[in-house]
Amino acid sequence: MSLTGTPFLYTTVVLAVVALALPLVLWSRLRGPRPLRLAGRALMLLFAQGTAVALVFVLVNNQNDLYDDWADLLGTGNHVQRAADLGPDGTGGMAVERLPRVEQAFRAAGGPGMRAAGGVRVTRLEGRVSGVDAEVYVWLPPQYDDPAYRHSRFPVVELLPGYPGSAKAWFGALAAHEQLLPLMRTGQVAPFVLVAPRTNLVAGADTGCANIPGRVNADSWLSVDVPKMVADNFRVQPAPRGWAVAGYSAGAHCAVKLAVAHPDRYRAAVSMSGYNDPAGEPGSLAARTPALRAGNDPRLLLRKAPAPPRIALYLSGQPGDGYQAGVALESVAKAPTSVHVVFLPRSAGGHTMALWRPQVPAAFGWLTRTMGPDGSGGGDGAPTGAAGSITETSAGPAPSTPRPRSNGGSMRAAPASGTASRAAAARRR
Repeated sequence: MSLTGTPFLYTTVVLAVVALALPLVLWSRLRGPRPLRLAGRALMLLFAQGTAVALVFVLVNNQNDLYDDWADLLGTGNHVQRAADLGPDGTGGMAVERLPRVEQAFRAAGGPGMRAAGGVRVTRLEGRVSGVDAEVYVWLPPQYDDPAYRHSRFPVVELLPGYPGSAKAWFGALAAHEQLLPLMRTGQVAPFVLVAPRTNLVAGADTGCANIPGRVNADSWLSVDVPKMVADNFRVQPAPRGWAVAGYSAGAHCAVKLAVAHPDRYRAAVSMSGYNDPAGEPGSLAARTPALRAGNDPRLLLRKAPAPPRIALYLSGQPGDGYQAGVALESVAKAPTSVHVVFLPRSAGGHTMALWRPQVPAAFGWLTRTMGPDGSGGGDGAPTGAAGSITETSAGPAPSTPRPRSNGGSMRAAPASGTASRAAAARRR
């Protein structure tokens, strides 16, 4: 029985009701010696408490998409087939563009929210470079199957969850595709292809999106294998011009780190309540040694880069939960790197889906304005081209889409009291 399936949820509800009814019906009817009656009543109470806890866990898990399956919950799953030393660029010297095409079969994904807004599809990918074998979820924008766009290539955003967390969370708990669908139809948000790969690859540990020889090549999985598969199966723009990565919590750290480490693969990154030091997640494998910790800290990577990377970063957070990390990156960034920090007051909520869900439209609006059709971007959110951000293929031009309204390069966070201004943030403290 699936951990996240409806049958298991109904089973826990029925068991909780039965556990509540048993003491009411049998409490005074138990017969036998006193110790036996006491033991029976104690077992009924334990059964009632256990089923109540199980029901609450199932509801919370389904609401927040923390664990995909029993293997994730029990810490028995392992999606790493091999973890060779792939070198500094994470390719092991392979010419990735010369590798054979990755032909994948997709099916409709199941679970809460996965059938909404046109439906999410899923495939199982065996990463040729990384050695990771895991699922990847893909959602296509409404324009993708429109005959008017049959010769168009679309921008892509890779979506990363927190830890623990399921790739489904972006479509379930955050309902990103449901929120963005109407905005894409009106041209307020570019028709991005949304790609959510599994990040929970090693049992009982956060990979930190790092390459760790002998353990896991999570970086190569996310930045090499998944993009190649997407490019081989869908009409998408080439990297880095048409590619961005977004995440929340541990996924936010990963998003920024991947963009900073691979400006040849990503043009922009969105971080919601992220951190710079991998030790921000106690279970991160990337924080196990000083070398790994330094090599996966985007602030240190930016500071030590031979030349500032041409990337744009959007970082939102509250005091003590993402905001300072954004300011730290802003302090070391040099053109052409651009950093856009969004301050969220404590009144906006805590480190939960309720805080991140309403930020999705604003973050994707920023991505739309930043990732212009010429790939130059603005970095500060200034409009750089059509909202569609679609390129033409050799077969013909892409149809035009409405331009987004300019907001002068600054924007409020989705919670009404948020602001992108550090000066305003200081005034609010």
